[in-house]
Amino acid sequence: MAVFEYKGFDAAGKAVSGSVDSDGAKNARAKLRKQGVFPTDVVEQNAKAGGVRGKGINIQIDFSKYFQRVSAQDLSSLTSQLSTLVGAGIPMVEALSAMIDQVENPKLRVVLAEVRDKVNEGSTLAQAMRDHKNIFSDLYVNMVRAGETSGALDVVLLRLAEYTESQVKLQGKLISAMIYPVLMTLVGLGIVLGLFVFVIPKIRRVFDTFGESLPFITRALLGVSDVVVGYWWGFFLLAAGAAYFFRRWVTTPEGRFKFDGYMLQVPIFGRLNRLVAVSRCCRTMSTLLNSGVPILSAMGIVATVVNNKVIEKAVVEASKNVTEGESLAGPLKASGQFPPIVTHMIAIGERTGELESMLGKVADAYDSEVDNMVGALTSLLEPVLILAMGGIVAFVAIAIMLPMMNMSAIAR
Repeated sequence: MAVFEYKGFDAAGKAVSGSVDSDGAKNARAKLRKQGVFPTDVVEQNAKAGGVRGKGINIQIDFSKYFQRVSAQDLSSLTSQLSTLVGAGIPMVEALSAMIDQVENPKLRVVLAEVRDKVNEGSTLAQAMRDHKNIFSDLYVNMVRAGETSGALDVVLLRLAEYTESQVKLQGKLISAMIYPVLMTLVGLGIVLGLFVFVIPKIRRVFDTFGESLPFITRALLGVSDVVVGYWWGFFLLAAGAAYFFRRWVTTPEGRFKFDGYMLQVPIFGRLNRLVAVSRCCRTMSTLLNSGVPILSAMGIVATVVNNKVIEKAVVEASKNVTEGESLAGPLKASGQFPPIVTHMIAIGERTGELESMLGKVADAYDSEVDNMVGALTSLLEPVLILAMGGIVAFVAIAIMLPMMNMSAIAR
């Protein structure tokens, strides 16, 4: 069976569109007519084809397909619902069919149809999902494989849903905390740019009629205005060039490693970046080990999801030592990238056989600390931005008022 996207009219003559699950285009049309829809266009969807359909001169490209994304929230909802269906004893093919009818994301619906077809042909769920790495990460696939092997797929899927949801919440908190400062900065820059481009040049004409030497602060303001108005294109070129060369540098292995190292050392935000990276590392490791994934495989997956090359190198080096029979805590401590409390709790977990539990507790504690630190930084950024904007406005006001006050004194 496949997913077909259709366009047509309902019984009232209103244009409708959507998708339907069927064995073929002919059956899809028949199914739609039974639902009271009169299709005018029925096209089979393919996840790998993207927005391209047809061949030769009849080829059609739907660019909107390339902008469709499957969010972490979509994946979390899917995983939670699939866990419920599997736990209820529903066969996997039927459970996937139910999810195809349930999900609203069109791209995810097409991917699930392809996964269901492969499972129906005899593949395991993990094998079918591995073909869609842009949707199902290595972490996801390995946890599903462990669940299938252990016979506790519903439990593993539930843990996976909880993990995905926790990552969504953490990411959402970081984004929401930065929205206000970024928005305020953009508005402030817009106001300042408007002053320099539109207001100050008009005031300059008034100053030119004074015939008096202007104060230094006023001359500095007018000079900045002249540069902004006369060479605004240079700023855009400079910004574009800097962005281009920075992007090239940061995509090299050496550049990315240095940049990630700097992001861990930068004042104030460096600690926040480290907390987030360590929390993600511990949470992922705990979830994988709880799901039955071997520790070496788990560490390999953790190294790919931590999203920081410095922390990734520490995890890779630790995995090599674990392969040689050493403990996990020792090499992590020697790397200097993990706080002492983390390596201490990992060492206790290894000795007591409760490594998964200890990693989970570390992740919980660090998530809480991230929340507190994000709240504190947000509260601190607001007055700093207000003071910065006030300072700029005060500078402009003083530079404009000083010549006027001098002229008033001369007139007296």
